[in-house]
Amino acid sequence: MTRHPTRLIVMGVAGAGKSTVAALLGERLRWSYAEADDLHPRANIDKMAAGVPLDDEDREPWLRAVRDWLSLQPSHTVVACSALRRSYRDILREASGRVRFVHLSGEPHLVAQRVEGREGHFWPAGLLPSQYHTLEPLAADEDGVTVDINAPPSRIVQQVVDWLSASPNDVNGRSEPTSGPAEQP
Repeated sequence: MTRHPTRLIVMGVAGAGKSTVAALLGERLRWSYAEADDLHPRANIDKMAAGVPLDDEDREPWLRAVRDWLSLQPSHTVVACSALRRSYRDILREASGRVRFVHLSGEPHLVAQRVEGREGHFWPAGLLPSQYHTLEPLAADEDGVTVDINAPPSRIVQQVVDWLSASPNDVNGRSEPTSGPAEQP
């Protein structure tokens, strides 16, 4: 157990590859992995499945549930979570430990192709424009990195591992509370 575990949030619009990249990072780093969608209340899932975008009132209890789940984890954690607005990330930053963000960014047409090709997911492609409208990219004062989704998942994971390795002791167990600018590897 570490005193100050890192909470790595893999964020972005639906279809950007958050779940895939976060799961691969969890495996690679041997950190626990979670899918924030699993913490949505049933009403949120039903609303999105019906093609209705969530509003801030819908998202707030979900984001607080994600934050609380993160705080309960005794070690480093990777979570796939949209975290589209800074105010949403502010809630997540309230979790214990060092909260860092990986923004998976990509062209809308590429993301739309991915969403349309998914099977068995409750989220319809028709909501994608609302996600891009809501998205606030990481600001320079947020502890995070932006990675283009055009690369294969293994290369994205390597970029994130390299970014984490450039931070003091993040990958090998200790996290020093600092903040750094969002950057493009």
